Amino acid sequence: MEIVDLVKERAPITGEQIAELLGISRPTIRSDLSVLVMLRLLDAKPKVGYFPGEALKPERTVYSSLLQWKVKDRMSRPVIVRDDATVGDAVISLFVDNVGSLIVTDESGRLTGMVSPKDLLKFTLGHPNAASLPIRMAMTKRSQLVTIGPDDTVLEAARRMMSHQLNSLPVVRPKGNPQDGADVIGRITKTNITQAMVELASDL
Repeated sequence: MEIVDLVKERAPITGEQIAELLGISRPTIRSDLSVLVMLRLLDAKPKVGYFPGEALKPERTVYSSLLQWKVKDRMSRPVIVRDDATVGDAVISLFVDNVGSLIVTDESGRLTGMVSPKDLLKFTLGHPNAASLPIRMAMTKRSQLVTIGPDDTVLEAARRMMSHQLNSLPVVRPKGNPQDGADVIGRITKTNITQAMVELASDL
């Protein structure tokens, strides 16, 4: 939370000044600043800079809650399909479970990928018999995914989602050896985080 500390000490302070003090470029912290403003940890005024937000007032508990809340406290049940399921099976699961993406695992429950409606649309447009093909041919593979751990903070989950423009993250727990991959234990979405913000706002 170096950014928050800098703003508390030097407000008003611009994004460029924050980046310079941290020794990084302005674009690098743009998503972080957006998240902190959204969470009311910072306030921003055009052509002036950043100030401490409402959540940082001494009587507020929001700041400490955001640092204490773990992903495991707010995550949802993962909606999973096996990597040997068909594209048709995945389409049905998306509609039945009413989710924006499916987590794909192997027979041992290890994360192998994710698939979204956009992935399925792109794949089916070029494959007339796509419904009968395995979902692993259409999914985004594990190496390209952004994940989060159960003991990471909700604030970190929000930062990763905004930074990578994602609607959800798989929550994974690494196995004993890195080469063995990771087990999927949940998912955290923008909806989960919004619900958390509503709870916090009701306490203000």
